[in-house]
Amino acid sequence: MHSVRVELADGLLRITLARPERRNAMDEAMLDELTAACQRAQDPAVRCVRLDGEGPVFCAGADIEWMRRSGAATETANVAEALRLARCFLALASVPCPVLAVVRGAALGGGTGLAAAADVVFAAEGTRFGFTEVRLGIVPAVISPFALRKIGASAALRWFQSGAIFDAAAAERMGLVHGCFPENELEAAAGKELAEWRLAAPLAQREAKVLALAQAPLPDAARMEALALIIARRRASPEGQAGLGAFLERRKAPWIAETN
Repeated sequence: MHSVRVELADGLLRITLARPERRNAMDEAMLDELTAACQRAQDPAVRCVRLDGEGPVFCAGADIEWMRRSGAATETANVAEALRLARCFLALASVPCPVLAVVRGAALGGGTGLAAAADVVFAAEGTRFGFTEVRLGIVPAVISPFALRKIGASAALRWFQSGAIFDAAAAERMGLVHGCFPENELEAAAGKELAEWRLAAPLAQREAKVLALAQAPLPDAARMEALALIIARRRASPEGQAGLGAFLERRKAPWIAETN
């Protein structure tokens, strides 16, 4: 693996997004590697999973160049890339043991989606979150089921439609983040949480997760496919291509110029 680092020791599967030079933005290689890493957690020897981002930023979301390239490709290729994205989030949310995401710096767009798909999220104070897709002319389609399970429809209506950035304290209030800590306390807090999980009986712990998910079920494959089609359509649209292009070229999107 080149974009994701995976280490297993003493029952802890540590998964680290490892594209710091791209702010750990997700492209096709990272999505495949992250999906494969999550599938390793099916091993009964894995007691818990920790998800990190290398460097100062947890995850800046989907790689904009990859998104624009996918949207400009053939319809078949565009849909295939959207399904790749959907499979990755579903794989993370379907890990059978507890998953802790430790988030620093920023988790934007799909990065916020990764946080939503994790069971528990600890964040450093000042970490920035945001469902920023609409500001690029696209929508948070494939991450929406995981976000809604955490923050509910009321918060989603606000943040999905504005694309505004919010901090870790606000994320904690809405249920996306479970603990917000000063940077110098974050590692100790994460270590304590992981130690608490190891006190549970392994099979009972996995069954407890099944029990919780039964009350708020994950989307099935058909639902994820339908959501993938939405993101594929949006990024291939003139508005989506214009928004992604504006971001890459560091200029205002056309709808901002129109309203000013």
